Amino acid sequence: MVKLYDKGVFLVDGKTIIEDNGNAEEALKAAKGRAVSKEEGSKNTMAYGILNKHNTSGNMDKLKIRFDAMASHDITYVGIIQTARASGLEKFPMPYVLTNCHNSLCAVGGTINEDDHLFGLSCAKKYGGIYVPAHQAVIHQYMREMMSGVGKMILGSDSHTRYGALGTMAMGEGGPELVKQLLNKTYDIDRPQVIGVYLTGKPEAGVGPQDVALAIIGAVFDNGYVKNKVMEFVGDGISGLSVDYRNGIDVMTTETTCLSSVWCTDSKVKEWYDIHGRSGEFKEQAPGEITYYDGMIYVDLSTIKPMIAMPFHPSNIYTIEDLNANLLDILDEVEKTGAKQLDNDTIKFSLKDKVRNGRLIVEQGVIAGCAGGTYENICDAADIIKGNSIGDGEFALSVYPSSQPVFLSLVENGKIADIMMSGATVRSAFCGPCFGAGDVPANNCLSIRHSTRNFPNREGSKITSGQIASVALMDARSIAATAINKGVITAATDLDVNYSKPKYFFNGDVYKNRCYDGFGKADPSVELRFGPNITDWPAMSALTDDIVLKVVSLITDPVTTTDELIPSGETSSYRSNPLKLAEFALSRKDPAYVGKAKEVQKAEKARLEGKNPVKALDELKNVDNAIKTVYPEFDITKAGIGSTIYAVKPGDGSAREQAASCQKVLGGWANIAKEYATKRYRSNLINWGMLPFIFEDVPPFENGDYIFVPEIKKAIEEKKSEIPAYIVKGESLVPFVLKMGDITDDERQIILDGCLINYYAEK
Repeated sequence: MVKLYDKGVFLVDGKTIIEDNGNAEEALKAAKGRAVSKEEGSKNTMAYGILNKHNTSGNMDKLKIRFDAMASHDITYVGIIQTARASGLEKFPMPYVLTNCHNSLCAVGGTINEDDHLFGLSCAKKYGGIYVPAHQAVIHQYMREMMSGVGKMILGSDSHTRYGALGTMAMGEGGPELVKQLLNKTYDIDRPQVIGVYLTGKPEAGVGPQDVALAIIGAVFDNGYVKNKVMEFVGDGISGLSVDYRNGIDVMTTETTCLSSVWCTDSKVKEWYDIHGRSGEFKEQAPGEITYYDGMIYVDLSTIKPMIAMPFHPSNIYTIEDLNANLLDILDEVEKTGAKQLDNDTIKFSLKDKVRNGRLIVEQGVIAGCAGGTYENICDAADIIKGNSIGDGEFALSVYPSSQPVFLSLVENGKIADIMMSGATVRSAFCGPCFGAGDVPANNCLSIRHSTRNFPNREGSKITSGQIASVALMDARSIAATAINKGVITAATDLDVNYSKPKYFFNGDVYKNRCYDGFGKADPSVELRFGPNITDWPAMSALTDDIVLKVVSLITDPVTTTDELIPSGETSSYRSNPLKLAEFALSRKDPAYVGKAKEVQKAEKARLEGKNPVKALDELKNVDNAIKTVYPEFDITKAGIGSTIYAVKPGDGSAREQAASCQKVLGGWANIAKEYATKRYRSNLINWGMLPFIFEDVPPFENGDYIFVPEIKKAIEEKKSEIPAYIVKGESLVPFVLKMGDITDDERQIILDGCLINYYAEK
């Protein structure tokens, strides 16, 4: 189904793949009468052209990017704007869209969610932003419909900021990166490698975009084939795909851990922009005559079968055919792997008990969000469901159109009625099922979802309360097939369906009648609307000469998601209050973390108040004495005292900055990792003034150990890549070496200053 090339490739005329295997020069001369270097060929990628257009540094190896537009939802925009205000924000310098699609239905905390929304509206008026009220659209559908454009770049504070199928390079990052853009600063990265994705063939009827996406994710996630790289979609197979279909594949590229994505554009993309009244945003976009890619993913669409990603990761893929043929063996393996991920002896994760008469039975289906709730997905699902019943048993199906314009067109063509008549329910635009704030399954239930992720507890269950549910990802078509089969896992290709493919009609008046567009119309006289839960960031101190760290959580899972670092779901109600939100940090992975971090923080607070930290935390006495055996001049009253966590590979998943900021407000000074799963999580650590240490071997320290890092400030200032450190063991120090990795000069200064807010305050 999916082939990965071991080396780079040249793509000739967008059609012919020539491997960079030593014979490439001869093959290029035979094909085109000339050869080009890899460097020259790499400049012919679509990605290079877009990055070059948006780069302000004058050096294409060291990029400083300014984006055309930005987007945030109601989980993130309060913190972003509060940070920007504290750093000198005057007005939004570019279109900045504030959507309200995440915590809009959370009931925790009384008024605080709607308080956030009114804060967002007042910010849009004061600073010149675009405000999309709750239930109008999920963030990425709105950006597709109203803000995308061929050759543009968009930055979003959500990891699934992907509009590549529309010719737009979009990136999901943590909030501080958006703050930099609001303050007219740049997004600084080394030029990323570009991986070609060659699509050929035509998908079988019943195979949807989620099936294609899962097949690709399964091929590249574990080996890091596209990690922090740009995926560039080319090939003759693109022309046979609708734009909705392309969008469905594209949005899931986030789960590969790539940096961004971009696609060729054609007449279908032109028609899409025409339908949305934005014809001026279209232009043809394709790679050059001879283009070099740092790798190639070859996908024969005709061989893709309906897929299922079993708990607890989108890369845990099987064909539905293989699952049904080897059901008990696969479920047994998933149970064993899942139990290791959950790492909780009080919870029994089980799937084999859902087998009836040799078939897997699920209790819930959901089609939702930026991935599942698109027009074409719902139309095809409705065609499967029409005239059938989902039954009166445990199985339930809910469908969330991705925007009000999509909803309206589905009402007008009758597809909503077909879905509702089956017993399924139709909801308004909301991202809740994607992150655990809507349609939370019952305990021990399995939900099948056309959404973006299926991480542990992402569906909203709480291990600490004795609850466990799980999600398997599937395409909307196979979810619909399963629905009419009363919850028995069924591939859509097993059915004979006449897909009607009704034309889509976009009515932009839906937005004109409700959304606020204030870009270019900032009004400084507007008073911001603060609810009682909206608070400023607490003061954060600069990096000290030496630091003393206590390891308060040691996580040995292969990958640690941002959902585990700070849970999603109802906790999002508190995201405008840094201290309240921090109470939930690692709550579903290491419930003891918050208490341990706060205990260490007592010492730092005492030090900052001019008191002896040893008196605030008695165990520091032994630490102090041990350090002085090697550093007799050490003064603990001048050293930063904080906590750190160790994780093998932290940061997979959401772009949410709170995964880092919650540690910071609890007194965290650093993370130690074998590697960081994503650039965005590492960037979040840095922007919150935390040291992104790397230790590539088995950690020599244990949970509860103290680590002493002398002259850390000097090491950062002098750009040292290796940093001597010590583990406090009894009355002695055990030396080891921490690494830092590549850090820009600005990032070094942010760490020295203590966080991005301090950095701008100093300026």
